[in-house]
Amino acid sequence: MGGPALSVITVVRDDPAGLAATRDSLAAQGWRNFEWLVADGGSAPATLAVLSGTMLLPDWIDSRPDGGPFAGMDRALAVARGRHVLFLNAGDCLADGEVLADLAALLAAEPDLLYGDSLEDPGDGRKRRKKARHWRWAFYGMPAHHCALFYRRALLPGLRLDQGYRIAGDYAFTLSVLHRAERVVQVDRVVASFAPGGLSRRLAPLGRREQYSIRRRLLRMPAIVSGAVLMLQIVASTLRRLSPKGYAFWRF
Repeated sequence: MGGPALSVITVVRDDPAGLAATRDSLAAQGWRNFEWLVADGGSAPATLAVLSGTMLLPDWIDSRPDGGPFAGMDRALAVARGRHVLFLNAGDCLADGEVLADLAALLAAEPDLLYGDSLEDPGDGRKRRKKARHWRWAFYGMPAHHCALFYRRALLPGLRLDQGYRIAGDYAFTLSVLHRAERVVQVDRVVASFAPGGLSRRLAPLGRREQYSIRRRLLRMPAIVSGAVLMLQIVASTLRRLSPKGYAFWRF
């Protein structure tokens, strides 16, 4: 209805290199029917300085101290005009210059949620393709990394990123979207490269505890079942920490 097909939302705080990498991956896209919204959490001047004089500038930028990345996502979501929304945080990159062109026709068909695979470094310095899960496995966790999920904006009124969570707010958001969704499309394509070293990796135990409470609250999952899922997540995380290559063989 006159707006762009896609709103790409980037949240950042004191990460000039990550913001530059995200910008470069967007600038490389041959398909440009998107707007870029940047919500900065009150960074030092060096972070936003990387956007000066570049070939791709944000269509909207807002910088202020906030409560964390989910607050920034909410701010940008409130002004987004695209028919779909992608959260591509600082350091996250689209996998190659043809990603959006390859997905454009699928997005034009207005799926409620479209998602695909990601590239991830399990901890040994080498990125590998991480297959997305079927959305029906969302009780275990996100079906894909947030940077590989496209949400139809018409489905989002009234939904916000829960500020009560530091790590798993996007998981609660995605479960709420899936509850409303009628058409979910999974593509057999690498969509994005997930930034290593983010909060979700550094504070993984907190993220697992938050997911436990989200499953109990949103999925009405019994405590013993949610606890079993938590134990499986701990085993997988331990394997990744002790043997990144072994974890990669199992998961990727």
